[in-house]
Amino acid sequence: MTETEAPGADALQEYFDATIARDQRVEPRDWMPEGYRKTLIRQIAQHAHSEIIGMQPEGDWITRAPSLRRKSILFAKVQDEAGHGLYLYSAAETLGADRDDLTERLITGRQKYSSIFNYPTPTFADVGVIGWFVDGAAICNQVPLCRSSYGPYARAMVRVCKEESFHQRQGYELLMTMMSGTEGQRAMVQDAVDRWWWPSLMMFGPPDDNSPNSERSMAWKIKRHSNDELRQRFVDMTVPQAEHLGVTLPDPELRWNEERGRYDFGTPDYAELMRVISGDGPCNAERVTRRRTAHEDGAWVREAAAAHAAKHTARHTGPDRTEAAA
Repeated sequence: MTETEAPGADALQEYFDATIARDQRVEPRDWMPEGYRKTLIRQIAQHAHSEIIGMQPEGDWITRAPSLRRKSILFAKVQDEAGHGLYLYSAAETLGADRDDLTERLITGRQKYSSIFNYPTPTFADVGVIGWFVDGAAICNQVPLCRSSYGPYARAMVRVCKEESFHQRQGYELLMTMMSGTEGQRAMVQDAVDRWWWPSLMMFGPPDDNSPNSERSMAWKIKRHSNDELRQRFVDMTVPQAEHLGVTLPDPELRWNEERGRYDFGTPDYAELMRVISGDGPCNAERVTRRRTAHEDGAWVREAAAAHAAKHTARHTGPDRTEAAA
C-alpha cells in the first residue's frame, strides 16, 4: 500500500513533518514518506559500500608495511572499516533493504560508492595521507550525521566517527614520522599530498548548485550541512595541519581571507569527479572486480552459515518443525 493509499495519510504526513521540525528521531516502525525511505537507503547503502570498497587501497599495504607495528595498525584500521560497513548495512536493513540485494547492486555497478577510493596507492605515504585527508574529510561529513533524523543511522555514526577520528590521528602520526626521516621520505609525503588533495575535496560531492539530492536530504534533516559548507570546513581544518606538518597543499589560490575569516581555495575539477563516479576512474574496474570476486569466493561461507542457522533453529523448535525450519 502506498503512502497516498494508506488511511489517514495526511495525518501521518503531518506527524512526520512535526517530528522532523522538532528535531526528533524517526525510528524504523514509524511511518515515513516513501521518498524519505528511498533517500535513506540510497545514502546509507552508498556509505556502506564506501566503507567496504575503502578497505582495498590500504589493505594492499598490510603485507608490505615497513614494520610489525605499522602492519598491526593498518590491519586494525582495515578491520574497523569492515565493521563500519556492517553497521551501515544493518541500518539499511531496518528500512526494508536486503543486504544481498545491496551487494548485488554494488558489484553490478547499479549503486555507487565514494569517488575517493578509485585512486591508486603506489607508496606507503599514501596510507598516511588517506588517514589524514580521507578520514579527516569523513569526520567533517559524518559527525553531523550523528544528529541525522533517522535513529539507526545516527546511532551507527557515533561509533563510526569515534573510530574515524582515531584513524585520522594514526595517519597524521605516520606522516609526522616520515617528515622527520630522510629527504626521500619527505618527498614521498609531498608527492602523496599533491595526488590526494583535489580528490579529497571532490569527496564531498558536486557543488551545491549542482547537487540534486542535498536540498531534499537537508530538508528532512538526514544531512545537516551542504556539500560546499563541509568542503570549506575541511579546508579550514586542514591548512594549519599542513603548515605544522611541513607540506605544501597544491593549490595556488589557497589563502586566508581576513574578511570572511576562512580560507579561499581553488575549484576542484568536477568534470573529473563525474568521470570517476560514472566508472572511468583509475581504479574503478579493479575495485569492483575484487569486490565481486570476494563475494563469489565467499558464497560457501554464507551457505554454511545458513545451514548452521537452520540446524540451530530446528534443534530449538522440536522435531515437528524441523522441516519448516530447514
